[in-house]
Amino acid sequence: MEKWFIRNTKNFLEKNSKSLGISNLLCKLLANRGITTFDSAMSFIKPEFDQLHDPRLMKDIEKGASIIIDKIEKGKKIRIIGDYDVDGVISTFLLYKALIRCNAVVDYDIPHRILDGYGINIDIIKKAKNEGVDTLITCDNGISAIEQIDYAKDLGLTVIITDHHEVAFSEDIEGNRIYKTPNADAVIDIKQMDCNYPCKTLCGAGVAFKLVQVIFEEMNIPKEEAFSFVEYVAIATVCDVVDLIEENRIFVKKGLEMINNTQNMGLKALIKQTGIEDKNINVYYLGFIIGPCINASGRLDSAKMGLRLLLTDNITEASEIALELHKLNTERKEMTIKGVDEIVQIIEGSNIRNDKVFIVYKPNIHESIAGIIAGKIRERYNVPTIVLTDSEQGVKGSGRSIEEYNMFEELSHCNELLKRFGGHEMAAGLSLEAMNVDALRERMNRLTTLTEEDLTRKIRVDGLISLDKINLALAEELTILEPYGKGNAKPLFAEKDISISRSSILGAKKNVLKLKLLTESNKQLDCVYFGDINSFEVYIIEKFGQSELDKMHNGLKNNVKLDMIFTIEVNEYNGNRTVQLILQSYR
Repeated sequence: MEKWFIRNTKNFLEKNSKSLGISNLLCKLLANRGITTFDSAMSFIKPEFDQLHDPRLMKDIEKGASIIIDKIEKGKKIRIIGDYDVDGVISTFLLYKALIRCNAVVDYDIPHRILDGYGINIDIIKKAKNEGVDTLITCDNGISAIEQIDYAKDLGLTVIITDHHEVAFSEDIEGNRIYKTPNADAVIDIKQMDCNYPCKTLCGAGVAFKLVQVIFEEMNIPKEEAFSFVEYVAIATVCDVVDLIEENRIFVKKGLEMINNTQNMGLKALIKQTGIEDKNINVYYLGFIIGPCINASGRLDSAKMGLRLLLTDNITEASEIALELHKLNTERKEMTIKGVDEIVQIIEGSNIRNDKVFIVYKPNIHESIAGIIAGKIRERYNVPTIVLTDSEQGVKGSGRSIEEYNMFEELSHCNELLKRFGGHEMAAGLSLEAMNVDALRERMNRLTTLTEEDLTRKIRVDGLISLDKINLALAEELTILEPYGKGNAKPLFAEKDISISRSSILGAKKNVLKLKLLTESNKQLDCVYFGDINSFEVYIIEKFGQSELDKMHNGLKNNVKLDMIFTIEVNEYNGNRTVQLILQSYR
């Protein structure tokens, strides 16, 4: 079940459409995305580096940079502690390359997902101390490592945290929040309550990049050298699924330009290995091909493999690592398909199906793909989902949420049932004892305020549009809004009572439905549907009858009329560019 809503945002930009050089429709689409002033609209349309915020607005960033520069000048040994996902690998790469550029004595370590778990831990700290490390810099982790940082400080280590995750808190008897940050020498995290940095949606690599900017500026290194890291920040930004607005839009827009001309040996090898060498690399390729391959090493092997890919200058080594990452990602995909099927069976075969928060425990799911599976279950049912499995340290899991449910805060209410947890509104990781799994499921469902309305899938449409107004020029203008992603979704349009003059099923696997739509002026418009064709046909039969479906398939006049939600695309084939609709939903 789903509900359709038409966005009705007041369009204050319309009077500026000529100055902006865009149509009134595009002004409306910007307003729908919360962009309502001339300056913010111009920044969105033409994102440039000079629109980035001053990194010195970030709490502790000058303090952290000063400490690092002092350690560099004194020849102290620095170790970067990253995370095993794409954001963590890219953050580690950024800081390592930047500090090498500053002539630092620096190396790195990344926890093993299975053996170490998430974030900096006691063993990593001990190892660093024993190997003569003076200073630890975390990236994409550390904000929740209270005890670990205390231990590092007791050993006499200097610790700088760079992170973007939520700050842990407890509540007193009156419900007031008491936030707890680690006792590090500098804590650089945009989510701190007393951090006044304007953009709160940066990924870990975005925060690391800001620190690099300050270090380079203090050491009189040209700012262009810092900007050269933006192609990597773009990958992390897309793969960490943060909002592609404000600074993140600048990172991704400019970063994609750089990636399409990348000189990084490892990236070039991975692009070639995955068969996208002749493509224009966009957000899709970052999020669904390049990113997952880098991620696969952290899921099924060691994330250091993905880092070595980015660091290598040897073409043979780059090709070998790219091949191995591609293989690991293929293996990961197969495991994910199997895992999703198993979790669906558990949900459908139990009273979990009636819960408003799904907490599913399956001991033999590979812990590295629990988050991916949780995300796919969330997409299928539109219910916040946590998938738990057995690990070296007990039961571990990952959760993915919906907009109406802040998973990090809800887990905070179950703190005493958990050994450890962290994350943000839409995603979280956790560990607990097996005996507490049922109690966690009971409590999260008892405490939730989610309603049936909250759990109803909602489609927000940017506006109704007559099919006769859709043409190639409009489709091309819409590309100004790219790159699309979280916070800047591809525009959705709708129209009522659309007639279909013909339908046909295409593709080697017969999994593409092509429709010829009839406009009011009797013109035809191509529309493609990549969804469940069988369900579409069943729906037509139930509403209009088998004979009407047959007529539609045979190109005969029929009585089928549908309301449709669609995107408007430019279709390129054999050098020809035409407008094409992509059907998203129908009724």
